[in-house]
Amino acid sequence: MTASRTPAGLSYREAGVDIDAGDALVERIKPLARSTLRDGVLAGIGGFGALFEVPKRFREPVLVSGTDGVGTKLKLAFQLARHDTVGIDLVAMSVNDILVQGAEPLFFLDYFACGKLEVDTAAAVVGGIAEGCRQAGCALIGGETAEMPGMYPDGEYDLAGFAVGVVEKSAIIDGRAISVGDTIIALASSGPHSNGYSLIRRVLSVSKADLSADLDGRALADALMAPTRIYVKPVLDLMKTVPVKGLAHITGGGIVENVPRVLPDTVAAEIRGSSWSLPPVFQWLQRHGDVADGEMHRVFNCGIGMVLIVAATDAERTVTALTAAGEQAWIAGTIVPRTGTEHQTRII
Repeated sequence: MTASRTPAGLSYREAGVDIDAGDALVERIKPLARSTLRDGVLAGIGGFGALFEVPKRFREPVLVSGTDGVGTKLKLAFQLARHDTVGIDLVAMSVNDILVQGAEPLFFLDYFACGKLEVDTAAAVVGGIAEGCRQAGCALIGGETAEMPGMYPDGEYDLAGFAVGVVEKSAIIDGRAISVGDTIIALASSGPHSNGYSLIRRVLSVSKADLSADLDGRALADALMAPTRIYVKPVLDLMKTVPVKGLAHITGGGIVENVPRVLPDTVAAEIRGSSWSLPPVFQWLQRHGDVADGEMHRVFNCGIGMVLIVAATDAERTVTALTAAGEQAWIAGTIVPRTGTEHQTRII
């Protein structure tokens, strides 16, 4: 009598998923997440869901959420094999967005998807996410790493991030207090941040640029891959002493499309082009891509990563406070009456 035999079926590993790599990545992520802990975290990485308690100092807390990605800047990261700063970009895009409504970021979750999990690459990305969370003062409390064979080319991945913050109901910034005569304050960007990279990659292609070439004392690649600046801590500190009437995060759509998002219909923003110089990386892009001024202002931040609107009487102390906090800040323009249906942001 012979024993019956059951045919062996396919295993998860044979389908292309590296279980050991996933386990190794989790062990690499845990200390990174722990380095971002802040008050309110009850349970973080490792469970099915993370728990966070809204700080008790808020009397009427309103939660503010935001989600974003890094866009095609990832293509440049793949080309250069630079994965340690795109995580900062990921955090910055969401926390800067919720800051606009006066929110303090509380926690962050990420989504990392790839065809084949490379532990060192993923750990470098998450290391950047943790650094971004530290800069923003929020906790990395959860996320998802999805290994999906056949979905992405080898060496490539996609990222998404989710930030949740809180603001006192009475302190929500919605732009309704903005009036004629208010002053526009600009905060410098660190480069293109995470927007306009489809055009950037096209400029690189048509110009056949050498990414190692010098650009104002650093490699062109370094200028293009500079991580998005996170404005959370200096702006939150400023709001403790200065009434900020409006904030605009300059992302896709550039200066001319983002500032109107915070303006009442009855006013417009006049921004003086002479108030700042176009940084070298944007000069390079405009020259080598033969990009018109209007297109530059519509696609790129052009050196301004965040705009604040304050009363004229608060303008000088706003610039002083932000400069003392390490930001490059300047008076960039004025809020004026809007006549008819003219565009709400003009660079003059």
